[in-house]
Amino acid sequence: MIRLKNSIMAGLAILAASSPPLSAQVPPDWLKVDTASHAVSVTLETTASPDSGSALINGHRAGAIQLVVPLGWTVRWSWRNGDPAANHSLVIMAEREKLPLEGGRPALDNALSRMVTAGLKPGQTDETTFTADAAGWYWLLCGVPNHALKGEWISFKVDREATGPSVVGKR
Repeated sequence: MIRLKNSIMAGLAILAASSPPLSAQVPPDWLKVDTASHAVSVTLETTASPDSGSALINGHRAGAIQLVVPLGWTVRWSWRNGDPAANHSLVIMAEREKLPLEGGRPALDNALSRMVTAGLKPGQTDETTFTADAAGWYWLLCGVPNHALKGEWISFKVDREATGPSVVGKR
């Protein structure tokens, strides 16, 4: 029994040593990095989730992932409302003590989709480009009233120490 336990522990140690940390892993397909021009393209989609009571942003909700972008980089996002039953939007808002009831003025200039509080209809798309010019922690959330409160948000961080964009957390 002790020999089996030691073998299992040794195997776990080898596995841990051979697995790169999450931030060093290959970025997800929806994140395209151009290090030469200090730009990142992000493809986002809001989809329905019958189990969670709120829509998902690229398969995640309630801050399960954090998109990290270096300070000063350009962010281009293409977004699609893939939820067949509800309107949605996206806006980057400063992280505060609690999530806002609805979307408002973006924390970074132009970091929002059209019709933030009304949302875009199912199947509609939007694109925006902005500069991550203020280091800090933000929410990338749905601005339709009550949607963020139900979990329609992921974390967004502008990091002065980052050398490139990354996604941290569950994928």
